[in-house]
Amino acid sequence: MSGLFEDFRSEFNKPNNTLVQLILINTVVFLVLLIAKVSLTMAERSGVYIIMEEQLMMPGEVNAFLHKPWTLITYFFTHNDILHILYNMLFLYWFGKLIDEYLGNRRLIGLYIMGGIAGGLVFLAMYNLVPYFQNRDTVPMLGASAAAFSVAVGAATLLPNYTFHLLFFGPVRIKYIVFFFIVLSIAQSAGANAGGNLAHLGGALMGFTYVKLLQNGTDLGRPIYWLADGWNNLFRPKPAVKVSYRQRSSTSAQTSAYATSGSPSSTISTPDQDEVDMILDKISRSGYESLTREEKQKLFRASQRN
Repeated sequence: MSGLFEDFRSEFNKPNNTLVQLILINTVVFLVLLIAKVSLTMAERSGVYIIMEEQLMMPGEVNAFLHKPWTLITYFFTHNDILHILYNMLFLYWFGKLIDEYLGNRRLIGLYIMGGIAGGLVFLAMYNLVPYFQNRDTVPMLGASAAAFSVAVGAATLLPNYTFHLLFFGPVRIKYIVFFFIVLSIAQSAGANAGGNLAHLGGALMGFTYVKLLQNGTDLGRPIYWLADGWNNLFRPKPAVKVSYRQRSSTSAQTSAYATSGSPSSTISTPDQDEVDMILDKISRSGYESLTREEKQKLFRASQRN
């Protein structure tokens, strides 16, 4: 078991591994709840488990939500059914890989979190403003479906003609796959799982809006990146301070500072036309899948410029 925990920790601590980290967080929360459910049920304390789970699920009543506002975040990391989490994590993985390759891991987490928040707000608004839902009992919501929908629609908006090879169907463009699931959610938005399907649509709207604005130069995810950086810096060990008595001229210090600031970073600069032409030639020779992650991001930056 210790080896399993070490593998989890190793994968979670890898840099630029946001997609795996999101899946691991969902998995760990699911396993903790599963163990708690089995243990407390066997101890005839199932009521304790229900109280614990309610602290993570998002309620549909405004008053209940105001007493537990953190559930707007925790609900889309919480699952209590193995098929539910399996479906959501596969959905997130397939489409999240595209977002990670083209837009980078920071925008993946921004899209995931904002999609989950948007889904929760749509769920809350519909159950308190629309008469059809006001006359029905609200069931607390949980699951990463809205966040995964946001990532999927974002990928389909960014790369509508990218194809997945589906069993029994062959190559299918992802815009048709995502369109099918959106229609399915609309059809089920007045059914038994109305709240979940309404959240799907909220996440889908956020995914579309996020990518469209990003293509026009507006990044809605900046507050999320800022919070994520602050969280990472909080737990990052501070380097030991080294004292040196050797004198350096101010010119040398300035040169060193400029060299440090010019070091490679995760930000991809906008390519010039020659670079774009080389990338397009590579696509014509070897196909789109032959591009490196950096080349794909450069191509996306070039499309923003145009």
